[in-house]
Amino acid sequence: MTTYFLRRLLLMVPTFLGSTILVFIILQIAPGGPIDRAIMELQMGGSEPGAATSGVLGGSVLPESALRELRRFYGFDKPILQRYLIWLGVMPREIKHREVIFPLGQTIKEKRVGKRDGKLWLVDVEYLDNGKLLVHEKDGSISKKWHASVDSLQVDGSVDAVVFQKEFSGILTGNLGRSYIYARPVTEVMAPRFRISLFLGLTGILLSYLVCIPLGIKKAINHGSLFDFGSSVIIFITYSIPGWALGGVLLVLLGGGSFLDVFPLGGLHSPRETWEQMTLFQKIIDQTHHMILPIIAWSIGSFATLTVLMKNGLLENLSQDYIRTAFAKGISEKRVIWSHAIRNSVIPIAANFGQIIGVVIAGSYFIERVFNIEGFGKLAFEAVLQRDYPVTLGFLVIVVILRLLGNIISDFILALVDPRIRFK
Repeated sequence: MTTYFLRRLLLMVPTFLGSTILVFIILQIAPGGPIDRAIMELQMGGSEPGAATSGVLGGSVLPESALRELRRFYGFDKPILQRYLIWLGVMPREIKHREVIFPLGQTIKEKRVGKRDGKLWLVDVEYLDNGKLLVHEKDGSISKKWHASVDSLQVDGSVDAVVFQKEFSGILTGNLGRSYIYARPVTEVMAPRFRISLFLGLTGILLSYLVCIPLGIKKAINHGSLFDFGSSVIIFITYSIPGWALGGVLLVLLGGGSFLDVFPLGGLHSPRETWEQMTLFQKIIDQTHHMILPIIAWSIGSFATLTVLMKNGLLENLSQDYIRTAFAKGISEKRVIWSHAIRNSVIPIAANFGQIIGVVIAGSYFIERVFNIEGFGKLAFEAVLQRDYPVTLGFLVIVVILRLLGNIISDFILALVDPRIRFK
């Protein structure tokens, strides 16, 4: 079994690379990217930012030098494959750019690049005959920290160049980039949103299992009864309603709309000024009060599936030969059901646990939008609309890893609950 799971872990690497490179390329070639968006904002005076069309880039809104600087800032000055490898962290990223201009006939240019040890850091940039650049420290040695490259050759014979440093910084080093919209590291932007979706998702999963497994057992034991028929009708009605639509209905009925005012209209807790004055016990009560409707909407989609799986699995096992043999030996019905049949009936549900985690933790934009919850799914959806590529790709990384790990967790749980499974 150990060998099997090691192979599964190794198989995650090509699967992860294939998923991320596909989405990365689609994002990079899609129209209305961050450069087009920045140009549109400048064109509109920054009053109403919106996605631009790809044709704006070819206009005369900005001079070529400014466009070149925008491409460099957003990382679009490299080929797509190279951009992906830089984002991955296996190729060095250029940072701390400093522009240098070589007038016609001049081959050495002194450039201030910053400070070192509290003093000005000056370097000499040399333009070689072969068109390449070298950066020298003031002691004459070739700089190990600073590099240079030619940006463009001007009509008057001058050369536009750029001096920069290099570093390996990508997702393999834990750097998901910096958000274009929030101007903060992606990890800082996503961390609080991820905790919210994690909390709601795991709570919804736990409550679903606590309710659906006993309900499925009760329905199987009373198969064909009025209780079984009535609960089946309710379950399949709720299954046909999307979670976000049910959330809207619940808000209208119970959130102070046209009927009862029982639950708040949205959010995870009371307004900040009220929340900070509450005691710990009051905060727990307040947050629980705010969470009831979102969790119902969050878990309603898996409610019917888990209940029917439990019922059908138990009915199937009750008709097996080993159950009839147990009854023939005089074992009580209660012991046969709870000690023999249920253990094998929960196998399909247990095997599906890892996959449910990967889906639910990713969050649901629609449910978060209905209840005004700043969760992970809402953040990712808005990042796609706003062309915030670092946040979008950061979301992709986390979701892909969760799904891959969820599949492995499902296999591991299946091996634990089903003694017939032997992974080789």
